[in-house]
Amino acid sequence: MLTTNLNQTVNSWSNLEDNIFVPHTEAEYKKLVAILDELIDIVGEDESHPLASLMEVIGVLIENYEDRYVSELSV
Repeated sequence: MLTTNLNQTVNSWSNLEDNIFVPHTEAEYKKLVAILDELIDIVGEDESHPLASLMEVIGVLIENYEDRYVSELSV
C-alpha cells in the first residue's frame, strides 16, 4: 500500500516526468540545464523558496551527468 504522499506523487508524475529525469544524452542534459537556469532566475538564493529543493534536485542530476560523461578540461 502506498503512502498518501507517494500516491500524490504517482498521480502527478505524468505532469512532472518531462522536467525531472536522469539525463542520458547531451540533449537531455541541455534541457535540464535550461530548466535549472529558469529556476535560478525564479528562486535566486532564497533557500526558503518553495522551488529551492527542485532546483537542488535538478542540480544534482546535472552534476551526476557531468561527472559521468563530461571530461574535465586539461590545465
